Amino acid sequence: MSQQILILAGDGIGPEIMAAAERVLEKINQQFNLGLSWSHGLMGGCAIDAHGVPLPDVTLEAAQKADAILLGAVGGPKWDQIERSIRPERGLLKIRSALNLFANLRPAILYPQLADASSLKPEIVAGLDLLIVRELTGGIYFGQPRGIRELENGEKQGFNTDVYSESEIRRIARVAFDMARLRGSRVCSVDKANVLEVTELWKQTVTALQQSDYPDIELSHLYVDNAAMQLVKAPKQFDVMVTGNLFGDILSDEAAMLTGSIGMLPSASLDEHGKGMYEPCHGSAPDIAGQNIANPLATILSVAMMLRYTFKAEAAAKAIEAAVGKVLDQGLRTGDIMSAGMTRVGTDAMGDAVVAALG
Repeated sequence: MSQQILILAGDGIGPEIMAAAERVLEKINQQFNLGLSWSHGLMGGCAIDAHGVPLPDVTLEAAQKADAILLGAVGGPKWDQIERSIRPERGLLKIRSALNLFANLRPAILYPQLADASSLKPEIVAGLDLLIVRELTGGIYFGQPRGIRELENGEKQGFNTDVYSESEIRRIARVAFDMARLRGSRVCSVDKANVLEVTELWKQTVTALQQSDYPDIELSHLYVDNAAMQLVKAPKQFDVMVTGNLFGDILSDEAAMLTGSIGMLPSASLDEHGKGMYEPCHGSAPDIAGQNIANPLATILSVAMMLRYTFKAEAAAKAIEAAVGKVLDQGLRTGDIMSAGMTRVGTDAMGDAVVAALG
């Protein structure tokens, strides 16, 4: 394996959090003699400014050659008024589709040091460790036809198509079941089968796969509205949740807040062979860009996920996660996870602290 990484810092706070994560990557690469190398590219608003499109061909070609992509965040109000087809977010959808990154893994793990930072009572979230597996390249975000049309009466109408094939459903469900075998052997599949035929097929297909190939995994089903309620009522009942693109987008952000801040949550988007794009769950936060106050820990933990899933460097991944725990033990906090008695630090200082904790 070439062990090549493409780094796409992106927009807003992306360059700041990525700089901190890259220092951690440099340290862990040297410490564990991983033999990784990396280059940088443009995607998102910065690519629009430089090339007129959110995902230039040169960036896509570099991503296709790389073993893994490390992404900061894309988008911002600066590009909200341009043609929809070339907005920053379209670049993100395009690279996911072009690389067939169909499996999005979003862990929601509450560090015990941050129990007080959660909006829920500590006894509700203490010990939280769940994984949301979101289908990422199908569903309503990619379905055709889509658009805005004018009706005969002159009124405009927007429309999108939510569509999934059996093979797409089986593929993402298999990822969820395989992950569950490494965890608590429980999968909750989320749908809206009572009103949406596409998710009725989802439920039937997931159930059939469990019965044929994964009888050792406990499978349950929830409608998405109930799942949203249960996440804030009793989140520790879940081990692995699997769902489609739209529902997964919403539920994973809800789960993020259970941990105290979305700034703590990494994610991985994988193809069938383990190649992945790794990024924090949060957005570009343009309102705080350039102020050295953004939390880089989600991006740093995304580096750990990259080492675990693509490069199979479990010891190095655990070292990064342990270093983050040490820094939190030291009482260091960015503003989003700040609580009484702790020490507020900026983006750079938090990154440096993680590097120091690696030893």
